Amino acid sequence: MQDISIFLDKLWLQQGVSQHTISAYRSDLTHFQTWLQPRNVVLAEASRQDLEDYLAHLAKSGRHPRSQSRFLSAARKYFRYILQQGERSDDPCAHLHSPKQPASIPKSLSEDAVSLLLSAPDVADTLGLRDKAMLELLYATGLRVSELVQLQMSEVSVRQGLVRVVGKGNKERLVPMGEEALHWLSEYLRAARPELMKHKNDVVFLSLRGKQMTRQTFWHRIRHYAALVGLPEGISPHRLRHAFATHLLNHGADLRALQMLLGHSDIATTQIYTEVAKARLKQLHEQHHPRG
Repeated sequence: MQDISIFLDKLWLQQGVSQHTISAYRSDLTHFQTWLQPRNVVLAEASRQDLEDYLAHLAKSGRHPRSQSRFLSAARKYFRYILQQGERSDDPCAHLHSPKQPASIPKSLSEDAVSLLLSAPDVADTLGLRDKAMLELLYATGLRVSELVQLQMSEVSVRQGLVRVVGKGNKERLVPMGEEALHWLSEYLRAARPELMKHKNDVVFLSLRGKQMTRQTFWHRIRHYAALVGLPEGISPHRLRHAFATHLLNHGADLRALQMLLGHSDIATTQIYTEVAKARLKQLHEQHHPRG
């Protein structure tokens, strides 16, 4: 376990990997280490055959191909680190291939559903005004929920209407807010944030205790508002991010621009939204074309 912790500490320091990914890698490598014990093999000495057998075990256990790929990603980074440390001379992951991923189109929300959700918070209430500002900003910018709850005052420019986001891999991007989100953020900063401020804190969105909100708390708030206006279960911050991307494409946004706004390092990640847009166009054609 010690070598896993040292490896993850160095990964975080050198590559700026998020704490969420660090936690997932720790879990993946620890489970693999435990699985190796009946074979009398320690993690650092695992062979390619051990890795192949473990991947087969994950598949038989019903683990999603994404989980298998994440484990393989953790293993590749770990054994690369072991090589650099001179603890072995070969890389057992060198010729392993990631499991084939099933085609996945992200679930989005219609523009009407988003409007309904954004209208749910009671802006006369301190927490309601905070939640309204958070929902408007999330939909206007497509931020990841972790980026939203960690947003600092120094990263928001009300005058310029921009937020500076430090995303995955410590990469920075500037995202415009839009007039509606800017209005509600300004209202929150003027009327609600001072009431929530219990002590000096640079986080933009504060909890009732004056601290940074957790991702889970905001997820529960969204679920509460979705139920309040009669939207189906399964509404999440991530679906609002998908809605942001899908609606931009539906209204003619450029894929490269969308990639920059979402903070995707690879355009292939963004291209999944073209499938959403095509599916929507096909639906509209079938509904409205005289020969549809």
